[in-house]
Amino acid sequence: MKVAIGCDHAGFPLKETVVKELKDLGHEILDFGTNSCDAVDFPDFAEAAAKAVAGGKARRGILLCGSGVGVCITANKIKGARASVAHDVYAAEQGVQHEDMNILCMGARVIGYGVAPYLVRAFLAAEFEGKERQVRRLNKILKIEEANFK
Repeated sequence: MKVAIGCDHAGFPLKETVVKELKDLGHEILDFGTNSCDAVDFPDFAEAAAKAVAGGKARRGILLCGSGVGVCITANKIKGARASVAHDVYAAEQGVQHEDMNILCMGARVIGYGVAPYLVRAFLAAEFEGKERQVRRLNKILKIEEANFK
């Protein structure tokens, strides 16, 4: 699977752990930076990665900042991006299964290096279940998105 990844300076150290996990799992990585702990603005990297996912250049995306919140807010400004912060395996998996989440956002200052690989595996292994109620709800989300991204 092709996975877009982006982070700010706070997320950079955890990004290295995530990239290693992605490589170990055999995924292709589109890295949108940043590539150091030098201070940068998270919207620049979150936007680029979210556009890659929404535009079909990557199937999924992973974004990292200090809390996960900033990159999540930014990603959700991109039409076609369905990003959520997930700091536990259940949310990382269920977000895909029920809401067709395509971008996982994590807070590097919230979760540890031991937890991140579990979240990545759960997120990437999950598939949208497509049950009637889930499709109905997703269609409502898409209708809201369409109305607000004109």
